[in-house]
Amino acid sequence: MAAAWSFSVAVFRPSWQQARGMATLKEISLRLKSIKNIQKITKSMKMVAASKFGRAERELRIARPYGSAASKLLESTELESDENKENHLVVAVSSDRGLCGGVHSSIAKVIKQAIADNPSNRNYRVVCVGDKVRTILQRQYSENILLSMADVGRKMPTFVDASFLVQEIYNSGYEFQSAEVIYNRFVSVMSYKNTIQKVSSLDSLTNSDTMYVYDDIDPELLQMYHQYTLANLIYYAMMEGACSEHSSRMMAMDSASKNAGEMIDKLTLTFNRKRQDVITRELIEIISGAAALE
Repeated sequence: MAAAWSFSVAVFRPSWQQARGMATLKEISLRLKSIKNIQKITKSMKMVAASKFGRAERELRIARPYGSAASKLLESTELESDENKENHLVVAVSSDRGLCGGVHSSIAKVIKQAIADNPSNRNYRVVCVGDKVRTILQRQYSENILLSMADVGRKMPTFVDASFLVQEIYNSGYEFQSAEVIYNRFVSVMSYKNTIQKVSSLDSLTNSDTMYVYDDIDPELLQMYHQYTLANLIYYAMMEGACSEHSSRMMAMDSASKNAGEMIDKLTLTFNRKRQDVITRELIEIISGAAALE
């Protein structure tokens, strides 16, 4: 019986070691398969982002004259932005979609710094264009969020979207005395720049002497002009942000695909070494067992 028991141990020990080795190979194989699937997804997302970026860049060329014309309002009317005025409005332009680097976090960082440096007697309100910047800001500054516009980034921005947002700002009842639009200005495929565009308030526009050079202007007409100018600026900022987002996502997915490729190469090498180790061990066990039976 003792001999039989020792013989059983000799038979089952190699099977236990083999199963352990195969389980390790299976784990590596599953991880390889998972990373290869991720690489396919990132490559597909890169192609989609490249396609959207091409369209966004073309439409940005059309939208830039609107933004440049609206941004010259302060210069043409000689308006001065008073930083010490009480009510201040910030329009933060982002989107609902992620996986695009630090596009959204950089906008939130600028706003957080501005709120931290804000005088205590100033009423600071933020209009969030997109859920990403709203999600970041609401953790600490939920009381500063005036409005939030969702479902941004799935389609290209339109002037109708910007007009709707401006109408909601006016309907909110918040009478801002100074304002600014914060967005990412597209520089190149590799880079973008956080930009702050100051916006004149309706009171500043009404009290400006240069606005009455030609004739007396109807207050309702002046308000419509102010809304149209603000809508132009927001539309331009949304187009710049969309182009920056698509280019950043394209570069991020390209980097992710390259990193996945490096991990696949390393895991393939590890898999081959482990498989060779298992085969060598099994051959040694077979030869040792055959020699023991002679």
